[in-house]
Parts: sequence; C-alpha cells; structure tokens
Amino acid sequence: MRKIILIRASVFLCAAAFIAAGTVLHHGWANYDADKEMDYNGIIQSNDIGNPHTYIDIEVIGEEEIEIKEWKVVLAPVTRMRNRGMTDDSMLAVGDTVRVVGYPHRNIENEMRAERIIIGDVTIELR
Repeated sequence: MRKIILIRASVFLCAAAFIAAGTVLHHGWANYDADKEMDYNGIIQSNDIGNPHTYIDIEVIGEEEIEIKEWKVVLAPVTRMRNRGMTDDSMLAVGDTVRVVGYPHRNIENEMRAERIIIGDVTIELR
C-alpha cells in the first residue's frame, strides 16, 4: 500500500512539474500591446515553420516614417494556419511579399504577434 502511494505521489509531482514548466516557457499574449495595431507590407527574410509557433522575419517596405524596418513576426501553429488557408509551407517562402497585421511586443523592440497575414490573395486569420 505504501509503495502504491509513493508511486502515485511521484507521478503527480512529475506531472505538476511538466505543467509548470510549460506555463513558464510559454510567452503568453499579454506581452503584446493590443492597443497599438500595426499593418505592414514586408519581404520575408527568413522563416521557421513549426510548432508551437511559426516565425518569419520581414523587412518592411513602403513605410518611410517608421523607426524599425525589420520585424520578427510570431504566427500561429502550422496546423491552425493550414486549417485557415495556408495550403503549404511554400506560401511563406523567403523573398515573398506578405502583409502582416498585428501587435508589437511590450519589451522586445522588433517583435510582433500577427493577428492575420495576407499572402497574395489569401488572408489567414491566426486567432
């Protein structure tokens, strides 16, 4: 009986540790300022297509008065983007032009979270 209690307690503690680690590691959307919507056209400089989020780096084009010209853009997980219209990973190819609507990170100067991304004539809602 004592052995069963120790095993159950060990399993519970391990599970609690994994859940806590995941919560700490996830950045959360509260770090982005939803009061400052941004809407930029940019050329994809690099991409990291995967989970838990896809990332692209864009160089903003056609905006003469902005201070930051390069942005790391946090997109949705691949499965969500595919469910909402991204037919394949080649839609985020380096060198392609995209339009990104989103919010700046409160502490990281050149990072934004995208609400939507427009690739050609396809609009992908990310939330």
